[in-house]
Amino acid sequence: MIQRLIKSKWLRWQKGRQQSGYDKMLLLQNHLGIKCDAYFLRFPVGSMIPQHQDPVQKGQHFRLNIIIKKSQSGGEFICEQNIINLPRIKLFRPDLYRHEVTEVVGSPRYVLSIGWVLD
Repeated sequence: MIQRLIKSKWLRWQKGRQQSGYDKMLLLQNHLGIKCDAYFLRFPVGSMIPQHQDPVQKGQHFRLNIIIKKSQSGGEFICEQNIINLPRIKLFRPDLYRHEVTEVVGSPRYVLSIGWVLD
């Protein structure tokens, strides 16, 4: 099991799904019981995430983003509807609402992103 983790995506930087310049590092993934994951996200200057939704086959998808380091400018998270919308804490439903991150300017942005799906 541990060898599989070492050979997998765990604790290794990879390109983000949206092919828009951000990187992600898998910290935790569970498919037993409550399906969940945790990623450390790195947004270099010039990166962004276009508006999109993250559909799931079944259940309700929730995501909690904790902004560890803001960029000097840009890098703003925008969502059609948030459950919690504080300056550094964002809780939202990525399966229901379109969301995006504006272009990062001036300095990199770092985020801890924790997601789970409830049946």
